[in-house]
Amino acid sequence: MIAYSLRSRLLAAAAGAIFVALAIAWLGMIWLFERHIEQREAAALIRDARILVSGLGTAPDGTPWADAAPVDPRFTQLASGRYWQISTTRGAAHSESLWDQSLAPPPRASATEWQIRRAEGPFGKRILLVERSVRPDRGGPMVLVQVATNDEELRTANAEFERELAMSLLLLWLVLLIAAYMQVRLGLRPLARIRTEMDRLRRSAQARLTQSYPREIEPLTTAINALADAREADLARARKRAADLAHSLKTPLAALSAQSRRAREAGAESAADGLDHAIAAVGAALEAELARARAAAARSASANAQASPLEMAERVIGVVERTEQGESIIFDVAIDEALRVPLRSDDLAEILGALIENAARYARRQIRIMGMTDNAAATVSLIIGDDGPGIADGRAEAALMRGGRLDEAGPGHGLGLAIVCDLVEATEGTLSLGRSDLGGLEVRLDWPMMVRA
Repeated sequence: MIAYSLRSRLLAAAAGAIFVALAIAWLGMIWLFERHIEQREAAALIRDARILVSGLGTAPDGTPWADAAPVDPRFTQLASGRYWQISTTRGAAHSESLWDQSLAPPPRASATEWQIRRAEGPFGKRILLVERSVRPDRGGPMVLVQVATNDEELRTANAEFERELAMSLLLLWLVLLIAAYMQVRLGLRPLARIRTEMDRLRRSAQARLTQSYPREIEPLTTAINALADAREADLARARKRAADLAHSLKTPLAALSAQSRRAREAGAESAADGLDHAIAAVGAALEAELARARAAAARSASANAQASPLEMAERVIGVVERTEQGESIIFDVAIDEALRVPLRSDDLAEILGALIENAARYARRQIRIMGMTDNAAATVSLIIGDDGPGIADGRAEAALMRGGRLDEAGPGHGLGLAIVCDLVEATEGTLSLGRSDLGGLEVRLDWPMMVRA
């Protein structure tokens, strides 16, 4: 499926609609301008024709004459483009500008009003002329009065107007297109805010879209919030079912452990060992399932959660130092007191507890815990390293594969890493394993800075 932009579609539709509207306006204004110019020119020709009519008469032989003529000097210049002519069936008189040419009579002349028409004129030019038949003398013949002007000047004026109007409307189209872009951008701004809030909703199942949206978008935000409510309810039910299942199995496992002890006391060592292995495997699976439930809870935690790694590390170290494995370990903590990681304190305590306990199990003398920020990469990191045997070469990727048994991946790590991996991924972090400067395993945790802001 080819992705498309709603903004581009709206802008394309606006550009097309505005262009069509301006094209129609261009045609309409051209028609109005041509009509206006024609009417003005015809009015000027009618004024000249009335001057002719005021001095019009006919001779006894029926030929017309006029003792008053328009004063426009173009009527006296040869082929000037301005002509008049009076004619009867007996003869005709015309302006000097016609020379030996004549104006063609109309198919039918009106005796009540001035008629306007275009026709082929003298000297091979098209003309605009007004004409009318009048009877200057009672009982005399009808005289056809015609006054004309070249049509070329009108067409030139119309062409110039069309060209200038087209350039003006094209500029107006560009201005309106910019205005349409601003309008579309302003109109789509609430959708950009939805994208931001959707990102927050993706990170936290408890987040919801605000209700301060236009009426046109409100049905969408309401549907999204309803879907988020259903998702949160489904997650809560799934976590509850997983936790209930895990806890419900603890009682049968305790009963099986009791049976294993009785079998061992009865001398059935082999059967007791097999039963213990099975119980340990089921217990590990239960712990992993409970860890996933905790990871799901961490994923739906508050969007503004922050925790102090220094405080949590010192609290965990205080507990581990009292154990048999931790009492001989030197803990080197290098974490800034102001450093914060974007997750809840109990989740961070779960992570650090599993990692520090795992390191204490395999370390010889020293465990180093560091915290730092990388402004260039916009990440905050925690590093736990030890001087133990570390992880075998090539086993790091296998150790972190989803569904893999970390306690079977090789020496130097345990099931706690699976719990840590789930919790870190649930809080949008990454976990990587490597070789520590101390010689043992190094676990590096990275989170995006302000990921929940």
